[in-house]
Amino acid sequence: MAAWPDRPITLIVPYPAGGGTDIVARTLAPIMERELKATINVVNRAGGGGVTGHDAIARAQPDGYTIGMITNDLSFYTHLGQSKLTHRDFAKIGQTNEILGSVTVREGAPWNTVGELLAAIKAQPGKLRGTGAAPGVNWHVGFLGMMDSLKMDPRSVVWVPAQGGTLGHQDVAAGGSEFSTSSLAEARALLEAKKVRTLCLMGDARAEQFPDIPTLKEATGSDWTFAVVHGMGGPKGLPADITARLSEALAKAHANADFQAALKQRTIRAINRKPDAWEAILEQQLNAYGRLLRDAGLARG
Repeated sequence: MAAWPDRPITLIVPYPAGGGTDIVARTLAPIMERELKATINVVNRAGGGGVTGHDAIARAQPDGYTIGMITNDLSFYTHLGQSKLTHRDFAKIGQTNEILGSVTVREGAPWNTVGELLAAIKAQPGKLRGTGAAPGVNWHVGFLGMMDSLKMDPRSVVWVPAQGGTLGHQDVAAGGSEFSTSSLAEARALLEAKKVRTLCLMGDARAEQFPDIPTLKEATGSDWTFAVVHGMGGPKGLPADITARLSEALAKAHANADFQAALKQRTIRAINRKPDAWEAILEQQLNAYGRLLRDAGLARG
């Protein structure tokens, strides 16, 4: 039997070309090629909010020649009735990064802190509008968790669906919504153009590129954090020795200065967690996000 790898490896990205997941994959692939001494072909399999590509990864032969980028969208699908897929259907190779949620308002809005915004929501239930994602998906779950952690009713905000975080921030800049909970990375261009202001980050530390923006905990005392999480995985049953080789190659690629610089430029936080540590986080999220969706009346699965 030939030693692995003896032919090209396919790396599936479940989202369109040019997006955050795709950028991470295409930055990692050439570095991992050098480590593995094999060609890695990045293939986009977008559709169904990531379900199509994740399903293709899960259904692949567990031989190490088809792997993919997997995300914590796998923590939502089953609860929303979109797919039965969860992180449990994948072998974990390692986490690559996270993209932190934020609370962002229009430049010139009357709130200078997230505390002031939350006080306005309490004082005017049903008047202020939030946005950033479709109901029940990533940045909306970030909002639900923030409200839950502060013992506030999420129904006191009118949620305006958005087809992605960038469009959510654009809606805020245009005055269509009062705030967005999508990422700092997606807000960066509008921040630099002084069209929006980010009041806080939903992370455990401030962003190096924007050190004046406090965390939610610093601003409110809440321990809630939220991020879109990216990593690499393969179909369940991937042999342990191949998983270990891929995990080692990923760790070396992750430490590469070009990869670190590419993510920093986009305000994406590079994090390399080993398979077991990443699996524990995904399991915790699967359960925690399910509770939030059930409490909000959005769970279908």
